[in-house]
Amino acid sequence: MASPSSSSFPSRKALSKIACRRLQKELTEWQVNPPAGFEHRVTDNLQRWVVDVAGAPGTLYTGETYKLQVDFSEHYPMEAPQVIFLHPAPMHPHIYSNGHICLDILYDSWSPAMTVSSICISILSMLSSSPAKQRPADNDRYVRNCRNGRSPKETTWWFHDDTV
Repeated sequence: MASPSSSSFPSRKALSKIACRRLQKELTEWQVNPPAGFEHRVTDNLQRWVVDVAGAPGTLYTGETYKLQVDFSEHYPMEAPQVIFLHPAPMHPHIYSNGHICLDILYDSWSPAMTVSSICISILSMLSSSPAKQRPADNDRYVRNCRNGRSPKETTWWFHDDTV
């Protein structure tokens, strides 16, 4: 469940040297050993990754493919990247129709030891465990309050349901 906060979206600054080195290392590791079910769409923009997500076999999302957009701030890896699903977002109790994802590791439970690969695996696990394709109960209200490009990082998330 979400409650949009009142802060404004910060402007995106260039990556720090630490962030660049870390992302280049992660990208190299990804190219050698990508997480199963994911494909990074190669671009010349290290600050924004687009990743194809294939629904895991034997789940509600089998045969479906979605796109994740991962945006890194100059503070990565000390700060979690912004991760959203591009349209159309999968129907899931923790994924809003605007692509925002209610997953604690993207916000309060982030650790600099996490990587894009670990984020992807967590998102696929979340998708795979869903017993039903449905939107969060507060989807319409949340999406209405997130207009004009509001970042999911501006939301105060309540992580009260870890069953899906």
